[in-house]
Amino acid sequence: MQSFSRGWSFLRQAWSMAFKDKDLLKPSVYALLVGAVVSVIGIIPIAIAAFLFGDSQVGNIVLFVLGAILVFVQFVVTYIFSGMTVYLIYGYLTKGDGRMDHAWAIVKRDFFDILTLAAASTAVSLIRSAAQRNRKGGVAASLARSAAGLMETLWTEAAALVLPAMVIDDLNLKDGLQRVWKITKENFLLVGISTIGVRFVTGLIGFIFGVIGFVIAFAVGGGLAYASGGNATVSIVGIIIGALIFFAFVMIASVFSSYTTTAYHTCLYIWAKDVEKATTEGRVASQVQAPAPLAAVLA
Repeated sequence: MQSFSRGWSFLRQAWSMAFKDKDLLKPSVYALLVGAVVSVIGIIPIAIAAFLFGDSQVGNIVLFVLGAILVFVQFVVTYIFSGMTVYLIYGYLTKGDGRMDHAWAIVKRDFFDILTLAAASTAVSLIRSAAQRNRKGGVAASLARSAAGLMETLWTEAAALVLPAMVIDDLNLKDGLQRVWKITKENFLLVGISTIGVRFVTGLIGFIFGVIGFVIAFAVGGGLAYASGGNATVSIVGIIIGALIFFAFVMIASVFSSYTTTAYHTCLYIWAKDVEKATTEGRVASQVQAPAPLAAVLA
């Protein structure tokens, strides 16, 4: 319960920053829009390949390659805009202003590093998917699925800290991973990542938004279909409007989750960085002030 309470408090602190500096939210919105376009475009060649090759061995290989490319591009889009959010929050906390032009310049500087991070995340995602599809093999397959799931969870948390390391300290993937390992091993993170239940809070909010969106969409779409008296055109229009309403709520929940989660990991990394510096200088780590959103939660 305390973890949830802290997560809720951090969410309010993070969005307080966003309301004071609207630029902080822009990359999350851009990521959603660009990601949607990429998904629509990426599905087209996959659908064509499925139609042309069917369930053949060649078809499966082609579909796997096209699917892997789509996942990779989606990760690239996510990390580009999340990287911008990281630098905007860093600028806001250290300089009082997050500037879009600076954030864009940093992302262009780190573009190759972002590609390597996306490639690594794609590999982890494909391993996880392959393990999930393997329903044969009994206990061994079950253990493989569990191991792949754990690997994906650990990598997701690691990548969330590696990205701030890349953006803030201009590190490549290898050095970023070493930095995160050092931060974890030497206890520079003075609180555990799960101590503040940001993931649980954002997940709950996403669920609530999804349910509300579904209820409204069903009421509007179903209402129009019922009122149409069997008119196919009106029924189709009602279904389309309902779908748009539902996806609008899902998109809002996605922006909510993306921004809040990125803000949390950015604050954690900045704090760990300051603790590391204090330790090197011989100062007491526990006296290092956390970034304002975290400090307010932990006070």
